[in-house]
Amino acid sequence: MSDINTNEKGWYLKLHWQVLIALIAGVAMGWLAPSAAQKIGFLGDLFLRLLKMIIIPLVFTSLVSGIASLGSARSLGRVGIRTMIYYTVSTTLAITVGLTLVNLIKPGLHLNLSETAGLPEGFSASSQTLSEFFLGMVPDNIISSMANGDVLPVIFFALLFGLFITQLKGPGVESVKKVVDGVLEIIQALTLAIVKLAPIGIFALLAREVARSGPGIIWDLRFYFITVGFGLLIHALVTLPLILMILGKRRPFPYFRVASPALATAFSTASSAATLPLTMECSELAGNRRGVTSFVLPLGATVNMDGTALYEAVAALTIAQMYGIDLGVGQQALVLLTALLASVGAAAIPMAGLVMLVVILEAVGLPLEGIGTIIAIDRVLDMMRTATNVWSDLVGTAVVNRFEK
Repeated sequence: MSDINTNEKGWYLKLHWQVLIALIAGVAMGWLAPSAAQKIGFLGDLFLRLLKMIIIPLVFTSLVSGIASLGSARSLGRVGIRTMIYYTVSTTLAITVGLTLVNLIKPGLHLNLSETAGLPEGFSASSQTLSEFFLGMVPDNIISSMANGDVLPVIFFALLFGLFITQLKGPGVESVKKVVDGVLEIIQALTLAIVKLAPIGIFALLAREVARSGPGIIWDLRFYFITVGFGLLIHALVTLPLILMILGKRRPFPYFRVASPALATAFSTASSAATLPLTMECSELAGNRRGVTSFVLPLGATVNMDGTALYEAVAALTIAQMYGIDLGVGQQALVLLTALLASVGAAAIPMAGLVMLVVILEAVGLPLEGIGTIIAIDRVLDMMRTATNVWSDLVGTAVVNRFEK
């Protein structure tokens, strides 16, 4: 199995230790000095803006460069098929874990319907059909999609752009390759500079979140929280490490250690898109090739949502139990399939899973008002499921990297 090489330096200079200290300090400040924590929250917002600033150029240049480096359409097809097989299998396993736990613990039976609130203000109950999802992948104006921060159309265009680079020859095409590689090198240097600010951003974000929610926020929904949280832990600490060992031929703990800055950032920001620059940096530090990293991770940040899919399945069945609705095997299978598709369509932004939950509730005929009950702790669970999403992306990168000789 592969080992992971890291530069020797003082432990306090290593990013993952700085992030861990920032997490502990953020929780402590949010709990003990909530007023001050609220005031420094803008530092976290600034960090998020810096990350989001480079997402579109990073996704486009990294995908184009990665595809071009694969050398041929045959190589691209092979990588793409293996990547999508991994995404489908890992997400299905995550949903299965969630459905098993929710049927055993039955968290919905412990919720008091008299406290059920309506949908939160500004929450849209509109859902996206499968045809609309595929139509949305193809941009009618790629510049507009880039300006609006729509990652999926940018990925689609970058895939086509990179594919045709591999098909064409000549000095002009080679010049385009060099330009893209040069821009990517600059963007990666900029990304590394921004990533060094992660401990400050994480500290501010987490301190403000604890100040807003309070440590006792999960009590009323403790069984629901335990079900989702335990499911995410099983998937993150058992299922994915087994996949990493068996298929990726990597030792989980060293790989997890190198990935920890990205996972901590994903946990605090609740956005796999905002974490993408750091995720790619960690992937290359872990020994994955740039071509594979540049293809798998931008795609995974958009379509591979293990934690989100698990959460949606648990939330749907919890709401059914809360209303006394018994979902049979057939309906739970429908929840599994819908959660699988909905996780693909979920945007890599905070609380996107909550929006896609509407799709699942409508598919099995459950009342949307049930969302009002579980909304109170969604932010906490969103942080956990985003970290699981990013961990799954990194495991998938290692698996695909191992099979691409």
